[in-house]
Amino acid sequence: MSEKKKILVPTDFTKVADCAMNHAAKLAETMDAEMHIVHIVPKSTDLEEARGKVQMEVERAKRWSDRVKVKPQLRVGSVYEEIGNTASEIGAELIIMGTHGMRGMQFITGSRALRVITNGLVPFIVVQERNIREDGYSKIVVPMDLQRETRQKVALVADIARYFNSKVYVITPRETDEFLRKQLENNIRFAEQYFGERNVEMEAAIAEVDSSKFVDAVIRHARQVDADLIAIMNLAKGNIFGVLGVPYEQEIITNEAMIPVMLLNPRESTTGGGWSFQ
Repeated sequence: MSEKKKILVPTDFTKVADCAMNHAAKLAETMDAEMHIVHIVPKSTDLEEARGKVQMEVERAKRWSDRVKVKPQLRVGSVYEEIGNTASEIGAELIIMGTHGMRGMQFITGSRALRVITNGLVPFIVVQERNIREDGYSKIVVPMDLQRETRQKVALVADIARYFNSKVYVITPRETDEFLRKQLENNIRFAEQYFGERNVEMEAAIAEVDSSKFVDAVIRHARQVDADLIAIMNLAKGNIFGVLGVPYEQEIITNEAMIPVMLLNPRESTTGGGWSFQ
């Protein structure tokens, strides 16, 4: 019997952490995975008080699904280190965490989220105060830019799509330079072949703007198709799209439509392989 997959949910006992548990429960039920709820305290003297709170979170998490096994985790140290450490220790396939969006820094947002994400290779889904829909992530937007790592996300997106029978919406910037345009066309063909071989429905679109305004175009497109998830690569340690100098924490993770965002660190391989929930 193979070991169950594990989904890690950091909590700070706030409403947005509750939303993260809601997403995790749906994913865990669909993937036949366990949910591990972790709370991190700065010093060991805080453990006793936190223990009871975490157990209460476990009971709260069970209300989202009575079929998912939920386990508590308590850690002492820095939130930026211990989320990644815990994920490694339990062998988590996915981390789901909440962000407070534009309204504060109570938990993890913006560059702080990036610091957590860059500490590990486990994919993250960052959610705002929006619960997952009944049919899960049925519409997934996948931006494909000029960065060579952009293809890596397709394997994980294909896995999610198969779990939820999702439709994938690939979007690329519009480039007038012939060489750049060919690169983007190649990326679209790669995605079409990859998703097609796995019977995942895909629709491709070319934005009306070039790479310099691509972030805004991605968000607009996600809103237009009423997306449930945006899948992006975390590049250049502070710049999701690598070549763009935009305040990504405002533009992507904290998008006003509250669409969850999945972030992956690039691996050394530049192909579509490497990430898998299967």
